[in-house]
Amino acid sequence: MFRNREIRQFLVLFLVITAVAAIVGFIIHPAAGILILIVATAFGSTFFMFTKARYKRIAGMAEQIDLVLHNEEHLYVSESEEGELSILESEITKMTLRIREQNDALKRDKKHLADSLADIAHQLRTPLTSANLILSLLKNTAEENERMGLLRETEELFVQMDWLITSLLKLSRLDAGIVVFQKERMEVNHLIREALCSLLIPMELHNITLQLDAPEGMEIWGDLAWLSQAIQNILKNCMESVGDDGRIEIICTENPLFTEIMIHDSGEGFEKEDLPHLFDRFYRGKSAGAAGYGIGLALSRMIIIRQGGTVTAKNHPRNGAVFSIRFSK
Repeated sequence: MFRNREIRQFLVLFLVITAVAAIVGFIIHPAAGILILIVATAFGSTFFMFTKARYKRIAGMAEQIDLVLHNEEHLYVSESEEGELSILESEITKMTLRIREQNDALKRDKKHLADSLADIAHQLRTPLTSANLILSLLKNTAEENERMGLLRETEELFVQMDWLITSLLKLSRLDAGIVVFQKERMEVNHLIREALCSLLIPMELHNITLQLDAPEGMEIWGDLAWLSQAIQNILKNCMESVGDDGRIEIICTENPLFTEIMIHDSGEGFEKEDLPHLFDRFYRGKSAGAAGYGIGLALSRMIIIRQGGTVTAKNHPRNGAVFSIRFSK
């Protein structure tokens, strides 16, 4: 307490005033001087006790702040009293809780980043290992047809890696909040055809039948480029599910509440334990034959939600999987 300069200055001034008053009192009458000393002593003692108590509370608040700064698991809760110090204690308690929440969030983000980096490294290592193996085989392969087949496989691996890196960059941009979506009116029919543009040839090569029911004039608001990417990722998932000679059905409907894009494939559907995690990042399914990188559906969900829509997936009562994308009106 006495380290405070203001307290020292007050003490010096108080002693000077007391001494002067006591001298004047003794000059007037000895009893007056004694009375002044008694009153000054009582006042000084009372002031000292109250000041000491206040500084003790301030020291407690300083200790609390220090504990928070050093990430100690400690929470200070002030007593329910009135006054400026109690208000300050209450604000410090709120600050403590807020800082602790932020620290916990930072720890979760740090762990998520570490896990994501590990997943990304694993995802990239798989096609890289395959590409290195194929390149080693090329060195020892003299037959031309065999070499051409290995080169095609290598090209496909690099295409996969390019898609993977592009998707990861898009995810990181969305996570960082630096993507600004364009808000424009678009026809659902045009959106679906944009998403299908690069998939029609692969569908034809795998003999996948496509049925599209998207009436003209049906419109939604959003970013055409990003939404077509989201729908394209879902369609790619359906194509992987149906394989050769499969069937994909796209039906667009609307009502006074929302516009819906439903995508139904003729594949085997989802395992029951996979349903809650289909849109989780890097989730690849429990079945041994699960393919892909676990990024496409996560990216689609993030794009759709950021533009005010919802996306769900379930098994069709008859067969296959059903994706439902809805945009409120």
